[in-house]
Amino acid sequence: MSILWSFIISGLFCLIAEIIINNTKLTPGHVTSLYAVFGAILAFFGIYQKLIKYANMGAIILISNFGSSLYIAGMKGFEKGGFFGLLKNMLSNSSFVICSTIILSFIFVCLFKAKD
Repeated sequence: MSILWSFIISGLFCLIAEIIINNTKLTPGHVTSLYAVFGAILAFFGIYQKLIKYANMGAIILISNFGSSLYIAGMKGFEKGGFFGLLKNMLSNSSFVICSTIILSFIFVCLFKAKD
């Protein structure tokens, strides 16, 4: 059942993104930014954690999870150390993902040649 929920949730997020891209002048970069902000807003209201509970990887692999994790880590840092704690702790949950993305992107660029 969790595979079905993963497919439905991630499919709905992708469908909404396609509708936005096809019917507005927004670029995929704009939609990516919107989804990160949307994930943070859903985390603020406690909805994103419920999505992760039902959809598992269907909600975790989306870019909206990045916004959610930024919000959660930032709030934990704010509770510990105020404003400077927020700044210090904000990227703590996401630093592994960011670093691994940079390293893997470099490796793939070195190994594969792009088509013209």
